[in-house]
Amino acid sequence: MKGVIEKIKRGANEIISVEELERKLILGKKLRIKLGVDPTAPDLHLGHTVIINKLKTFQDLGHQIVFLIGDFTAKIGDPSGRSETRSIMTDVQIKTNIKTYTSQVFKILDRERTEIAYNSKWLGDLGANGLLNLAAKSTVAQMLVRDDFEKRYKQDRPISIVEFLYPLLQAYDSVALNADIELGGNDQKFNLLLGRQIQRDYGIIEPQVVITMPLLEGTDGVKKMSKSYNNYIALNDSPKDMFGKVMSISDTSMYRYYELLTHADLNVVRNMHPKEAKVALACEIVERYHGKEESLRVKEEFNKIFASKGIPDDIEEYAMATNAQVKVSEVIVKSGMASSGNEARRLISQGAVKIDSKKVEEDFTLILPEEEDAIEPRVLQVGKRKFKKIIPFLVYHRRK
Repeated sequence: MKGVIEKIKRGANEIISVEELERKLILGKKLRIKLGVDPTAPDLHLGHTVIINKLKTFQDLGHQIVFLIGDFTAKIGDPSGRSETRSIMTDVQIKTNIKTYTSQVFKILDRERTEIAYNSKWLGDLGANGLLNLAAKSTVAQMLVRDDFEKRYKQDRPISIVEFLYPLLQAYDSVALNADIELGGNDQKFNLLLGRQIQRDYGIIEPQVVITMPLLEGTDGVKKMSKSYNNYIALNDSPKDMFGKVMSISDTSMYRYYELLTHADLNVVRNMHPKEAKVALACEIVERYHGKEESLRVKEEFNKIFASKGIPDDIEEYAMATNAQVKVSEVIVKSGMASSGNEARRLISQGAVKIDSKKVEEDFTLILPEEEDAIEPRVLQVGKRKFKKIIPFLVYHRRK
């Protein structure tokens, strides 16, 4: 039992309560482990997998995983951690996002041993009487205890009545699913604890155990991983991008990623050279979502670029007229390697731009010679991971 509890505790922020968890496990029955996710965006990222990995731990221990897709609650949007009211999502947006969720989650969970549930099944049929009965089980004062609601109230920011309903609806999900354990991020603690209360109110004697997991910092090492902060590593990222993003994190973040995203022995990891440990982490993550072959391929390419100072083989091409006289900054923008001329010029001034492996010292005019047959492709590099092969316009179109 001690070994099982340690596996469950690893990386967890809080368990409410460990004693209840032990009691449920000692009974030896297959427990129902719930995780609810609202399809508010089409892609899952590594931050989401912190909790999904914990689900996998329970699944490997023989318990029943219930992956709940909040197709009803997504219309409201979870107010946790929000400083303002979310916009109501449309049915079309929700259905579009749902399409990718199951395929992504089964990169971690066993499809055959995972129950997929949709809360529209019971929340849609709750009706006015059911909703009033549910709303009567909480108070405005209780809701205002939430840190995010309290801050907004004190700052005179609007809080809609429907936002007060969200935690209650999430709690009712635990009643409908008869959850033994519910997982969530540490920003979900209020909602998860309310689930325990509502289960009791609906006659469930042994309410769910709550396990909160920390929020994974993004590639910047500061803010939580989020698309909004552009610091995320998506499960649907290409192997090359996924590998490169992992290699870009700090050593401090690396150990955090190891703890929350892998089952590696942390004592062994800390005895490795940081660069070696980071490469191993990048390989493991790419292999998990794209397979071993892709992991080995991108590792080899990374070593070629950064260890051997080489250039990758599969560089995208950008066609440029042979008689054009264009500033390097303009080529960078037009080829999609920077969003604006100002950004391109800043990259040049910082020494982050190379042509044919030579650093660009100033924003000069790039000219391709008229003699087409004598032209060698020029390789433009921006930063460590962006490459484009500049080729003559006519040559490019002859290939098409």
